[in-house]
Amino acid sequence: MHTGPQTPDKQLIAVPDVLFGPALPNLAPGTAAKIAATVGASRAAGTRRTYASAWRAFTTWCTREGHGALPAHPVTVAAFLIACADTVTETGTRAYSPATLAHRLAAIAHHHRQHGHPSPTGDDLVKATMSGIRREYATAGDRLRTGRAPLLTADVLAIVERARSSCESWADGVLERRDAAILLLGFAGAFRRSELVALTYGDISLHRLDGVHIRLRRSKTDQEGRGTIRALPFTHCHGSCPPCAWMRWAQVVAAFDTGGRPAVIRLLRTAEPFESHVCRGTRPRTGSEAPLLRSVRKNGNISIGGLSGAGVHHAIRRRAELAGYDPDIVKQLGGHSLRAGFVTQAFRNGASAHAIMRQTGHSTPAMLEVYAREHAPLLGNAVTNLGL
Repeated sequence: MHTGPQTPDKQLIAVPDVLFGPALPNLAPGTAAKIAATVGASRAAGTRRTYASAWRAFTTWCTREGHGALPAHPVTVAAFLIACADTVTETGTRAYSPATLAHRLAAIAHHHRQHGHPSPTGDDLVKATMSGIRREYATAGDRLRTGRAPLLTADVLAIVERARSSCESWADGVLERRDAAILLLGFAGAFRRSELVALTYGDISLHRLDGVHIRLRRSKTDQEGRGTIRALPFTHCHGSCPPCAWMRWAQVVAAFDTGGRPAVIRLLRTAEPFESHVCRGTRPRTGSEAPLLRSVRKNGNISIGGLSGAGVHHAIRRRAELAGYDPDIVKQLGGHSLRAGFVTQAFRNGASAHAIMRQTGHSTPAMLEVYAREHAPLLGNAVTNLGL
């Protein structure tokens, strides 16, 4: 164990308790802080937050039970898993899913590695405990995985059409144009909601042959920001055309950014009926770093800041409800319904896993099979060949 006094540099860099190899060098002022900041940025902000929360849950439990958290004995981790699995809500249901427990294990492993300790989560006892908990959950039918229901092509078009036909004022028109952009861009681009809300005006360019090119600067599977391009093509019908949906909303954003609320009112009150393609028109002008999707109030006022992921979730649910969808179905919808719908519809239409991955950005076909099993179970299924 290293018990000597730590220099400020060592504290910043979180030096392992057990030191091997050469001694830590004396660094120039500020260098250690920059190293610490860079190491911290190696993981996404969301991952850092959830790891911190999971680690707090573990250390709090260890303090209460009188166990050491760092380094932790495998038996301690196994006991923690059992305690989590046995925790129930006021209604008597399990408080934590197997996925949550697995995430807590990942956080425990991360903190041990960060401080130079071997991770106790790799011990056979911990693995067997986690496996047993999963089996118990499955046997009891507790905390089953419930992904978001997909919105297929017919759903998206029906919801968009209902939104457009129900507009009664210019304020309704603002919200309709934004929500149509969310639905058609999100569906055709197979975007995660976090990817949608991160888009800026400059990330989208109009291509004379392909439709629109959307530069995805980073994603869940591209944390280093190598970036990729997703093309959303022109379609035969203007009502289902993603480039048209983008253009109609971009006109509103540009009007607001250059002239505020009066310019938006003027644009919508003098706009021609949407009866043909508008995606070949002149691209509206606004700041390239301006967020594409914005919050919209009931009175039509548009925010300067970007829309949140929760805003996308609520917009999809609200539009499905207004389109007459059953309340039980609406509860199953959310921000992921567009991406899940893309994969499901593509499979149903005969697309290969490779072709789907070109748009979704999945690195392996394994996750795509989840969509096929849950939302298109008859595809490639021998039950269709039984002659019944």
